[in-house]
Parts: sequence; C-alpha cells; structure tokens
Amino acid sequence: MKIAVVGATGLVGSEILKVLSESSLAHAEVLAVASEKSIGKTVSYNGKSINVISWQDAVSAKPQFAIFSAGGDTSLELAPKFAAAGITVIDNSSAWRMNPHHKLIVPEINAKILTKEDKIIANPNCSTIQMVLALHMLHRHFHLKRIVVSTYQSVTGTGVKAVRQLEEERKGITDGPKAYPYPIDLNVLPHIDSFLDNGYTKEEMKMVNETRKILGDNSIGITATTVRVPAMGGHSESVNVEFDLEFDIHQIFEILDHTPGVVVMDNPEKNIYPMPILAQGKNEVFVGRIRRDESKPKTINMWIVADNLRKGAATNAVQIAEYLSGLAF
Repeated sequence: MKIAVVGATGLVGSEILKVLSESSLAHAEVLAVASEKSIGKTVSYNGKSINVISWQDAVSAKPQFAIFSAGGDTSLELAPKFAAAGITVIDNSSAWRMNPHHKLIVPEINAKILTKEDKIIANPNCSTIQMVLALHMLHRHFHLKRIVVSTYQSVTGTGVKAVRQLEEERKGITDGPKAYPYPIDLNVLPHIDSFLDNGYTKEEMKMVNETRKILGDNSIGITATTVRVPAMGGHSESVNVEFDLEFDIHQIFEILDHTPGVVVMDNPEKNIYPMPILAQGKNEVFVGRIRRDESKPKTINMWIVADNLRKGAATNAVQIAEYLSGLAF
C-alpha cells in the first residue's frame, strides 16, 4: 500500500505522519508531497527520512490514498486530479465539507456511509469533530434540540506562523511576522477566520453547518462563538446542550462512558477535568464538568477538550483511511 500526504511539511502534515506511523497502516509506503519550494527537502517518518516530491510524481506513483492538509485552494485544484487517477482523497480543508456530493466523516459516527466509490472525502473542522463525537450518542438517546458552544482554541489551529508569534511575544519580541491582528500572548481573540455578513465568523458557521450534516439533522439549533487563546495543547469547548427528551444525569455519564473515542474526566472533588495540557498528543476526546443547567429543563453543561492536530485533524483522517483499507478496493 502507498499513502500520499499532501502538505507533509506543515503542522498538520507532520502530525499525520506521526499518526500514520502509530496506526494499522504503518507498513504503507508514504509519499511526502508539498509545494515546489519544499521539493527535495526531507521529512521524518517512522524513524527514517523521506524526500518531499511533487504532486505530479505522487499521482504517477498511484497511491491508494492521498491525505490532504495543504489548504482549501490546493485541495480544490489538486484533489480532483488525484481522484481522476483513481486515488481516494481524504481532505482536511474546508473545500469539500459542505459540498452535497461529498461525505463529511467522523469515523465513529458515520464511516458506514462510505463506499469504495467515494474518491474525495471531507474531514470536518477540528472544533466540530470533538463536539459531535461527544454528542452523537446523546443525540440518539435524547435528541439534540439546541447547542450553544463557545470555543477556546489553540494557536496550533492557525499554523506555524501563529505558534511563532506566541513564542516570540513571550520572549518580548513584538516586531516579527504576525498571524493575528493583535497580540495573542496574555490575550484572547474572539475572531477565528473571516467575518461574514451575519456577524458570525466562518469558523462559527462551520460548526453550525458541519454538525447538522454529520448528524444528518437540520432541525438542531446551533449557535457558536469561537475564540483563539494562548494555548498550545488543543482546543477546549464550553457546550450547553438542550434535549427534546428528559434524562437522568447518571444516564449522561453512562452514555459518554460507552461512546467510542470519548474519555470522561470528571471528578470535581479531586479537581479532575479535561485540559489541553492533558489532551496534547492523545487521540481521544475528553469530556468533563458535566452537570445540569439549573436555569433550563432538559439541558446540560459540559466541557470538551481534544488535541486539535490529532483527533481534530490527523487522527480523524487516518482513521478514515484505516476504515477504507478494510473495504474491497
């Protein structure tokens, strides 16, 4: 088996290589693909250095899968070229997510809708993935009526430039390249992606639209506020969830305990709750601070944390490839 990683030199691309090396696909031959300026450089995979090649050479090598993490414009341009060559593309950008002809997949939720005929498959937004993974089983039992989510998102979600901005600001360097319009150290920015005419950002509307598509339910009311914080380990979310059906709080804990990919971390007496520093480098989604909303019936509050480079991107994409590898290609 051959697997191409397109955008292999970026933050997410590097994480994809790490996750692949830990997965059931670790035996595959990996093709590292990046832009022209990176061709000839090397990246590390499974303890070895591999050369970065062009997308044309990758297509000629006929890999079974191409995992894209190179931005929306690149995906729109190149994913159809890979697909036309019979290569299954798993795309991390927003380019194909809301396209009605392409499936939006979180494997634990809806991998079963995939077939070998799907040649461009969309990976959801990082913030959406961790939220829907925590909520989908609760939705089956009690039906989601409304979600109010506020996010606290790591600078790693923006990329290398943002990480460098934070690191330099912490050293007192303020004249370097900027990923954000304001300082991020000792600050929070209620602004992720560009603003839309409705006053929301694209990131906020991604959470609304992608959640409905993944869960297959347009009746769910969803509103989001996405915030960038000076953290490195992962994304955190404060989520208020209203259900149509009544529940016992112990049922919520039990269902979450049995949700694949979710770890309940909730013991207030011992100050145990999810934090990005604990989620970093892990593939699971961590849930805590689970409690009834005493101001509204059939409603709970919860705190959801995950490594955005892992389950929010790389792990989810590799899991899709693992699932597909089990189908009759």
